[in-house]
Amino acid sequence: MTAPTLLWFRRDLRLTDQAALIAAVGAGPVIPAYVLDDETPKHRRMGAASRWWLHHSLEALDRHLRDKGSRLILRRGDAAVELAKLAEETGAGRVHCLLHYEPWWRNAERAAAKTLDLVCHDGNYLAPPGSITTGAGQPYKIYTPFWRALREHMPPPVPARVPRSIPAPGAWPASDRLEDWHLLPGKPDWAGGFRQEWAPGEEGATERLEDFVPRAAAYDVDRNLPSDEGSSRLSPHLHFGEISPATVWHHVEKARGDTTTFLKEVAWRDYAQNVILQFPDYGSKNGREALDRLAWRTGSEARADFRAWQQGRTGYPIVDAGMRQLWASGWMHNRVRMIAASFLIKHLLIDWREGEAWFWDTLVDADYGNNSVNWQWTAGTGVDSNMFVRIMAPLTQSAKFDAADYIREWVPELAHLSDGAIHDPDAAGCRPDAYPAKIIGHREARERALAAAAKAR
Repeated sequence: MTAPTLLWFRRDLRLTDQAALIAAVGAGPVIPAYVLDDETPKHRRMGAASRWWLHHSLEALDRHLRDKGSRLILRRGDAAVELAKLAEETGAGRVHCLLHYEPWWRNAERAAAKTLDLVCHDGNYLAPPGSITTGAGQPYKIYTPFWRALREHMPPPVPARVPRSIPAPGAWPASDRLEDWHLLPGKPDWAGGFRQEWAPGEEGATERLEDFVPRAAAYDVDRNLPSDEGSSRLSPHLHFGEISPATVWHHVEKARGDTTTFLKEVAWRDYAQNVILQFPDYGSKNGREALDRLAWRTGSEARADFRAWQQGRTGYPIVDAGMRQLWASGWMHNRVRMIAASFLIKHLLIDWREGEAWFWDTLVDADYGNNSVNWQWTAGTGVDSNMFVRIMAPLTQSAKFDAADYIREWVPELAHLSDGAIHDPDAAGCRPDAYPAKIIGHREARERALAAAAKAR
């Protein structure tokens, strides 16, 4: 009998448009495997929200594999070591996988290739990271010229269909039980809001896409309105690879109206991967060394302020609504993410890395490239970023983008306030006792941040 082939899943938990799967099926019997590797990423192991998502995504993937005559084998440990064990146990002659660009996954691929016949395929991005370069052959550091260059290579290839069947090996190797990994919360069970909001897996991703396509042309405006459902909510599905960006691109491009703004957001994922490919430590190191001299606040007062920000108790309703939405659902509206991140960095003068770490643990779409690039953009520390001295005014932003109903949903203490008062109940003189006063005034915070920036220069 033909030796089986291993199919190594990571953040590509789908059967549609899955180049590694197609290559494996073409070679004969396939053993699909997922290795829960907390050793190789070290401090970058998945956060709690991502682990919740992973549990349900793996359940969904196993169901789909079984529909095709296959199943998912689960192992836990160092990925390269566990794959080598599987190959020895099964006589597998080759391992197929999709390429990943996080530094720990690149390390794992190099380690696996030392002992295995590892064949890597592209498929998690619109174009292979590192392939879109300047006229001089250098990778782009700035998004806008990167987008223009990427656009010349679009559309991406037409997504490949799911194989009709997946040939099984003569015998299956032993597999862990998903329940034994304890990816879901115990007591307390904080995932009630997650279950209401999300349907992890390929089917859930398809439903999100089908729901969004008719609204894609309105994304340019609606994406900035927290009270409206203008977002696609595809980010966690894209992060876990339950749907390919090529699939999203082809569906959205055919929608009525101008969908360029949304397609540029899909391309931002590619840009972020290009950044971490050039700067693997971008999640912990400033892109601009000049900002290394910035004196972030530390000590007990700063820690108390950070806890207030985490808990949505800053006295700024739009910030607090976002942070409470994050805790309850594992997701936050994009406009509010920028406001909340800017508030932590500029108003509270707390290191962006503290916020990035919190998002890493609490977001279901926590993505190393996107998370790092977005935080550094907001902080003004990135290779392509907003200037540090550009400080968002959260109260103005809240009114400008009509966030009243959004605040009512997530900050119920303020639900009875009028549209005019709810953005700044302190100024309106109607702040209820149950809601905290502002942790710091906007003008005071702005002056403190500007002084810190001037001193750093």
